[in-house]
Parts: sequence; C-alpha cells; structure tokens
Amino acid sequence: MPQEISPIIKPDELIELNQTSELIIIDASNGNGAKENYGDKHLEGALYVDLNTQLANINADVSIGGRHPLPTLEQFSETLTNLGITPASHVVVYDDKNGSNAAARFWWMLKSVGHNKIQVLDGGFQAAIKAGFRTASKIEKPLKKEPYKIENWLLPLADIHEIDKVAQDTDFLVVDVRDEERYNGEKEPIDLVAGHIPGAINIPFTTNLDSNGFFLSPEVLKNNYLKEFGDRAAENVIVHCGSGVTACQTLLAIAYAGLEIPKLYVGSWSEWSRNNRLIATSKKE
Repeated sequence: MPQEISPIIKPDELIELNQTSELIIIDASNGNGAKENYGDKHLEGALYVDLNTQLANINADVSIGGRHPLPTLEQFSETLTNLGITPASHVVVYDDKNGSNAAARFWWMLKSVGHNKIQVLDGGFQAAIKAGFRTASKIEKPLKKEPYKIENWLLPLADIHEIDKVAQDTDFLVVDVRDEERYNGEKEPIDLVAGHIPGAINIPFTTNLDSNGFFLSPEVLKNNYLKEFGDRAAENVIVHCGSGVTACQTLLAIAYAGLEIPKLYVGSWSEWSRNNRLIATSKKE
C-alpha cells in the first residue's frame, strides 16, 4: 500500500523536490483574467487547468447541481490524460488564492479518484515566488501519456436530498464554510438569495489560515475541528460552500489535520437556494 504524503507542501519543500523529482505542477488559478495571467507569469513548468471547463461540468440550469457540478468521470479522465498525469505522477497544485480555491478542488478530485501523490502548495503562487521558485511566461506543453482510467469518485459525497434529511438532525453536522456575512444573510454577492441551510453551522474557510495566508498547523486544525465535530463520525459531517469549490479547502485542512475526510455537498448554497428549500438567516441587530 503506497505511503500517504502530506496534502500540503511548503514552498521551500517544493523548490527542493523540484530539483530531485519529476513533478507535474498545476496552476489552478481562476477568476477574471486568470488564464491571461498564467500566460504572463506562472511557476516554471506549471500547466494550467481551468475550473469552469475542466474541473466542473456547468449546466445552464444552476438549480441542478449548483454553479460548479463535478465533471463526469470521462471528462475528468480526459483532463488528466491531456495534462500528462498518470496514476504514478507526483502532482503539486497551486492557485493565486493561497490554495484556498480551485487548487483545493483539484486536490479533492484527484484524491477522490484514488490518486496518492497530490499536494497543494501552502501560500499559493505568491508564496512560491517569495521563496525563490522560478517563473516563466511561455505556455507549457504537457507530455502525452497513456489514458488515466477512472472508475468512480471514492471520497464521500452528499446531495440535496440527504441535506433535506439530516441538516437539522443533531446526530449530523452540516458545515457552511462561506464568509460569516453570507451565512448570516447580511449580503450575497454571487447567488440569488442570502442566508444559510437551516441547521448548518458556520466555520469560514478563512479560519483555516493564519494572518499570512498559510494553513494553521495540523495540531491546531485537529483541535479546532474536533471541538466542532464532537464525537460524530466523518460520514455524519457534510461540508459545503457556495458552489462546491471553496468547501474543498476545508476538506483539505481536515485531511492535513490527520482526520478522516467528511462528505462534500457539491451543489452547496447555489443549488439549495434555487430549489424552494427553507432558508435561515442570522442577521445581527
């Protein structure tokens, strides 16, 4: 059985590893201008992966699966094949948001198809540059290798029907990782309705990071999450965000803490809020 590696890699560790090992480095930065920014400057050797077209299978109707549904297994297999990733590849993924966005989503997806050597760069793009990792502006070309065969998503998933059943059951815990203002219903900059799933608690993903944007130590993260989870098994904990992307950062933090990875509700608030479900708010007076 292959030895587990840490899901997080520090910038200096990446520099050292890059000198001695054949890596596939992935830039998963997303948002306006992300692909153009990659073309202008990225970590040397990094290939670009697009959240919207490669890490999701976006529907015209957001009420079905939310804003970033998972791609089909066939689509993800094609993406991995085109990136030159094989089951033996050591993959390090980063983004421009301290690893808190699409990098974590890519980590979860690779982990969920049984890939062992997958790590997220702590601190993301800027931290690597600050540590002295070389950058490039040329478009990197992946090596074409054999097809990456995928059989199933292996990490646990929840859907909207499971949320219906368990969100207000105290034997279960639904965790909303969005910012407190969005959870409280004070503002909603992305989706149509503000608020949260009744029964869900709020643990903003930002609380996984220190003031410099690096992940807290595994010991601190473990202590924090055990306090919240109590004696609930991981299968009774469901994590969500707005569209199933940032929630993966919390799942990454939980894995970094050495705890079993809970369920991911991919549809998240973007699906829930569009399906005539009850909506709670916690607006401060």
